[in-house]
Amino acid sequence: MAMSSIMLPLGTPAAAFALRDVVSGEVYSLDSFKGEKALLMMFICRHCPYVVHVQEELARIGETYRNSGLGIVAISANDPGQYPDDAPERLKEMAQHLRFAFPFCFDETQEVAKAYKVACTPDFYLFNAQRRLVYRGQLDDSRPGSGKPVTGCDLRAAIDAVLAGRPVDSNQKPSIGCSIKWKSGHGLAQVL
Repeated sequence: MAMSSIMLPLGTPAAAFALRDVVSGEVYSLDSFKGEKALLMMFICRHCPYVVHVQEELARIGETYRNSGLGIVAISANDPGQYPDDAPERLKEMAQHLRFAFPFCFDETQEVAKAYKVACTPDFYLFNAQRRLVYRGQLDDSRPGSGKPVTGCDLRAAIDAVLAGRPVDSNQKPSIGCSIKWKSGHGLAQVL
């Protein structure tokens, strides 16, 4: 079922996390991106058609902004018990196939997704150097079957602004995608 992102208030501080990259096995946290001008957190998964629709653009964003001062981390929080394609070994295959230039971490406890109030995949959060939220919402206006090209224009405009030290346009549209597949009894409603 398609749903919209929750749209955390701009200025919200980044919540702490420590998650393992499914490819390297290395643990990433906020401190892993110390010194970067900005941090992009992308909540994605493997099975969601909305993510599949944009996954090539996500890989291009990783390449475009490599060594630009933008730290990037992708996170999957879906319950692999319900969706085996979202298990760490399958996420690793996805990351390697798409040649992601950023870590792809698995949020096994779903605590990080809850802390960020993630509602859907894909969901994007861009933080400035002080790790305050400056953008949350959609990649662009393209959706599966819409016929609109995937450009990443909304997210790219926000990234370019924050890297250049300019204010990010606060007129932001929510992302739309598949709901997070919460483990039974651990839904987002319990943390809101």
